Amino acid sequence: MIAPMRAASILGLLLLGLFIALAGGWGVLALAISGPSQEALRLGLATAFGAASLAALVALALRRWRWRWRVVGVYLALFVVVLLWFFSLQARNDRNWVDENAKAPHATLQGDQVTVHNIRNFAYRSETDFTPAYYDRTYDLRQLEGVDLVATYWMGPAVAHIFLSFAFAGGDHLAVSIETRKEQGEGYSTVKGFFRQYELYYVVADERDVIRLRTNYRKDPPEQVYVYRLKGTQASAKRVFMDYIASINALKDKPQFYNSLTTNCTTTIWTHSLINPGHVPFSWKILASGYVPQYLYEQGRLQDGGLSFAELQQRSLVNPRAQQSDAAEDFSSRIRQGLP
Repeated sequence: MIAPMRAASILGLLLLGLFIALAGGWGVLALAISGPSQEALRLGLATAFGAASLAALVALALRRWRWRWRVVGVYLALFVVVLLWFFSLQARNDRNWVDENAKAPHATLQGDQVTVHNIRNFAYRSETDFTPAYYDRTYDLRQLEGVDLVATYWMGPAVAHIFLSFAFAGGDHLAVSIETRKEQGEGYSTVKGFFRQYELYYVVADERDVIRLRTNYRKDPPEQVYVYRLKGTQASAKRVFMDYIASINALKDKPQFYNSLTTNCTTTIWTHSLINPGHVPFSWKILASGYVPQYLYEQGRLQDGGLSFAELQQRSLVNPRAQQSDAAEDFSSRIRQGLP
């Protein structure tokens, strides 16, 4: 039988080994993805850190405890250096952005009047061929009637892009989609999203832009778009809207990084919802974003008209109506025909 002290020592070494393995994997990816712009230097540093991690793991098996702890101590100091470097990376607003992310939205407030600047409303001929266009509009908070949730699917039921659209009297809708702010020639990678490669960006847009782009112009792969009406009071909708406005203005002055887990399209919406009492509790279905509408239905937060979720989901698919409406002025009203 192994003595208690011996067992505790073995367990401690195993836990330390697990930490070194995880730290090594993270450090290699961080240096390989976010390291210096010169590829050879970046990959060289990643390889060197990987070798140091392996050496630290081997050192744990050494019988000479003095050498073991010297090697591990040097490795931990090296890991701290990598951490300090990584968290010194700064988000910026002055990169060479793609046209879709070129202008940062912001808002000015005067009493109940909120003027939103740089609302995107591109004229699309295809997903990549468009004429950029923006407008400013003043919204009266007293006319805020509700909030809709938009879910876009392109790779199965578990993954969706989720965003909100704020409904005002008279048929006005202001959509806000939380995304990555990409540079020219840059694509999206979930892995890169963990390593400070993208700035956080709020696309503030006309629905004829941000919804019609997905229903009418994205073909590879095609996207299926669902619009759900959320239950809630005007006061709750106003608090969420103003929390969005505060974040949008803050990003204009102090940019932040997007993170694939903690500040993505869905978790950030949930964070905004925390401003209201009685918000939905956190769930794994928020991380598996495709299940967010079903989760909200289960929580009684969707206007369902007494329908089952399957029936509501079928009713909420807006692609056919969006394709028929195209650039119509009453696009937002048309795509909502038939919704509960």
